[in-house]
Amino acid sequence: MRIAFLGTAELAVPCLEAVAKTPGYEIVAVVTQPDRPKGRDLKPAPPPVKVVGERLGIPVQQPPRIREPAAIDSLRAARPDLVIVVAYGQILPKSVLEIPRLGCVNVHTSLLPRWRGAAPIQYAILRGDRETGVTTMYMDEHMDTGDIILQRAQLIRDDDTSATLHDRLAKLGAELLVETVGLIAEGKAPRAKQDETRATYAKKIVKEDGRIDWARSAVEIERQIRAFNPWPSAYAQLSGLLLKIWRAEVVENVAGNPGEILADFVVATGHSGLRILELQPANSKRMPIDAFLRGHPVKPGTVMG
Repeated sequence: MRIAFLGTAELAVPCLEAVAKTPGYEIVAVVTQPDRPKGRDLKPAPPPVKVVGERLGIPVQQPPRIREPAAIDSLRAARPDLVIVVAYGQILPKSVLEIPRLGCVNVHTSLLPRWRGAAPIQYAILRGDRETGVTTMYMDEHMDTGDIILQRAQLIRDDDTSATLHDRLAKLGAELLVETVGLIAEGKAPRAKQDETRATYAKKIVKEDGRIDWARSAVEIERQIRAFNPWPSAYAQLSGLLLKIWRAEVVENVAGNPGEILADFVVATGHSGLRILELQPANSKRMPIDAFLRGHPVKPGTVMG
């Protein structure tokens, strides 16, 4: 089977590697996003999928937009039987969806139709879901609305961050993808419509989403801290100093105004309190709260913004 693989982010790497090493499949093209500026010096850096594709000796294409005629012609020239899409970052037009005879398959990190969209891992943690998972589906012209092929559930742990959950779902997604492609090759892949009445959406995360609103409950803020680890991070101000909050725990039966720092660096919230365990001052490294307080004594009653 001739396969074209469209992916960009680190999430897609295990899927690419798993399909590449499976006998009987030939990846004839890897399509990924262009190199982007990265780091303090803003030097162009290749997407993770490009790095792996080149290491595997697969031709790599980087069109700015997949719907451009030249990009479509190039993909068509590769003559794929199947197109696999994982964390690519662009919606495929009908002209691309119609190229492979076996269709286009997507790996999505949620149990669709819950958490369609750009940030399903973050939203599963933000909303306090007890489980999430991976879905493989046939793609259509809309975002994450195609017919479901297979799904596998994954429990969300109380201490999961987006980073830890991402890594488990990436591994699970690779396993599910290989099983899915095998079923397609045999002509045995199931196909189930999504229940539109159960659909929820996970919008793209932006930096401002990380700002902590102390009027919210401690439970919600603790989820925000885990959901936005590693990016964009949850952050607040303390006497003009920007602090990224990396770990915290909920403390019940706390009385105080939202944002007020109490004993043991427990911060009062709209409901209950939040004990800060690990943070990072601007232009410094991550540190436990004790190390921070040695250099930045804080009086109870100080209010965080």
